[in-house]
This record gives sequence, structure tokens and C-alpha cells, in this order.
Amino acid sequence: MKPFLTFCALCCFIGIFRLPIEYYTFLRILISIGALLVLYNTLSFKQHYFSIIFLIILILFNPVFPIYLYRKSIWIPIDTITGVLFLLINFIERKEQKKEEKITEEATEPSIPIHQRTVSRDRIINPKKPKEE
Repeated sequence: MKPFLTFCALCCFIGIFRLPIEYYTFLRILISIGALLVLYNTLSFKQHYFSIIFLIILILFNPVFPIYLYRKSIWIPIDTITGVLFLLINFIERKEQKKEEKITEEATEPSIPIHQRTVSRDRIINPKKPKEE
């Protein structure tokens, strides 16, 4: 998924230049798929602030019901911000995955099983030594 998000960001940065309409149709489809993937991941990790941002991106780049702004000067900042957001979510998820790996490594350390743990008040102390035969 990381290379795909990087590819989405790169395509957004390329979209700044004057290109044929077919490229922008491809860009709409690509960014919509990328926004759907990010939206799914952010909702599963309960990151609602990124979910809202990528929902707006999904609506703006929607290929089914396209939003036409008709002026290139409006799309240039939108493409730039979208590319930066895809790169940002790409690097933020890497940090969170490293944190999750550390947590799972700490959890997998060998620990004393529950049935072997005893509290000092639960131990029976026999004052007399057992008879040796």
C-alpha cells in the first residue's frame, strides 16, 4: 500500500502541469481508489481527523459524479495539497506500525503463567518441617 500511496502523490504532483483530459480522468480514478484505501485504514485505526480529510478528497476527485472547477489555477493548489496529504499519511502510518510492532514484541516476552503466580498471602506456610523417612 505504501508504494501505491506514493504513486498517488506523484500523480497529483504531475497533475499540476497542462496535460490531456484523459490524464485527469485517470487521476480522478486513481486518487479516488487511494482515498478509499486511506479512508478504510483510518476508520479502522479510529483516526477520524484523517478520515474526514480523505472523505473530502474522495468527494472532490470522484470519477462517477465529477466536480468541475474549470480553472487550472484552482486545481493546482488542490493537487499539491492532495499529494502532500498522501505522502503525509504514508509516513504517519509507518510510525504507527513501528509502535504497534514494539507493543507486540513487549507482549510476546515470556511471562510467568497465571497458575504459577502466587501472592505471599496465598502461600501456606508450614512451621513444622516434614518428617524425613
